[in-house]
Amino acid sequence: MLTCTFFGHKDTPKEIEPILRSTLVYLIENKNVLKFYVGNHGNFDYMVKNCLIELKQFYSIDYAVVLAYLPGSKYATEEKRLADTILPNGIETVPRKFAINYRNKWMIEHADYVVTYVKYTIGGAAQFKEIAERKNKIVINI
Repeated sequence: MLTCTFFGHKDTPKEIEPILRSTLVYLIENKNVLKFYVGNHGNFDYMVKNCLIELKQFYSIDYAVVLAYLPGSKYATEEKRLADTILPNGIETVPRKFAINYRNKWMIEHADYVVTYVKYTIGGAAQFKEIAERKNKIVINI
């Protein structure tokens, strides 16, 4: 079973969602990608999660929202909201200002494929796309 993760700009336009969905279907049907890790910051991550929730109704896939921070007390009574989340091992020891970078590097290490939406050469999405390429991950930029 192969794994995929995602990086995209927080202001990703809604218009890319059909392209994202068709990319996910392609990976599931043609590349045997059945496990997905997604972050929880910005429009791109939100679109990815929505597509995965929809596709899980039709395919035997698994996904997890990978958190960068330990959930605060406001989530204590919202177990359903945390049901599809995981924390990378060791993140509890990482200073808060480095937690997103740690989480993103963890997701790259645990992925075979990386789907990105990168339109700008600066910022986190571009940075982690480059890291994935350097680590010889299969990167699909939509």
